[in-house]
Amino acid sequence: MPEKAPWVVVRAAPTCPRCFGPLHGPSAWSSAFRCDAHGDVLPYQPPWPPTSTALEAIRKSAVVPVWLPWPLPAGWLVTGFGEVGDQRTGARASVVALTGPSLLEGPADLLVIAEEPGVGLGAAFAGLDGPDPGEGFDSGPPNAKIDVLGHPTALWCVGGADDRAVYAGEAMGNWLWAIAWPADAGCMIALAELSLLDVRDHDLDIPFGAFSPRLED
Repeated sequence: MPEKAPWVVVRAAPTCPRCFGPLHGPSAWSSAFRCDAHGDVLPYQPPWPPTSTALEAIRKSAVVPVWLPWPLPAGWLVTGFGEVGDQRTGARASVVALTGPSLLEGPADLLVIAEEPGVGLGAAFAGLDGPDPGEGFDSGPPNAKIDVLGHPTALWCVGGADDRAVYAGEAMGNWLWAIAWPADAGCMIALAELSLLDVRDHDLDIPFGAFSPRLED
C-alpha cells in the first residue's frame, strides 16, 4: 500500500456556527447543512492553520471582508483563520485569530470577525445566544472607535461570557466583531488605535505564530 503523502491533512467535519455542535450534511432532499438546535445553517469549516497557503484560500473564498489589524500591534502574530460557508455559498463569515502581549500583563488572544447578518459566528464566540448582537446594542455612545479602511468605525461593548471582552459594530454592510481574551485585554481594542485592512485586497508579509485554540471554541 503506498505511503500517505506527508502534506495530506484530513480536516474535521464542519460544525454549527451558532453553537459549534454537529451538523447533518446535505442530502438528496436538501442542499443545506442542518443543526438539531438551530435548523438550517451555513457550516463553520474546520479552522485553517496560520500559514500563507491558508490565507490565500480564505482570500479566494470570502464573500465578506477578511479583516486584519495592520500594522499589527507590537509583538502580535496571526494565529489562524476560520470561515463559514462552503463551495456553493462562498465564505459568508471570516475570522482572523491573533495572539500577543496585552496592554496590561500576560498574553492575550483576539478574534476579528466579519459576517453577514444572521450567520451567528460572532455571537457564538462572544457567548451570546445570537445570532446577532441583539436589539439596542448600539443605543448609547460607542465604547471604542477603530479605523476601518481609513474610516473611523464605532464599536459597542456587548455582554457575553465573563472571561472575554466583546465589541460589535458594522462595517461594509456586515457585522464586525472584536473579541479578546482575557476580559481585561479588551482595553487594547479601545486604546491601541487599531486599523483594519481587508487582506483580500493586499499582499502583506504577515508574521505567523502557533495555531490558536480559540478558533475551536
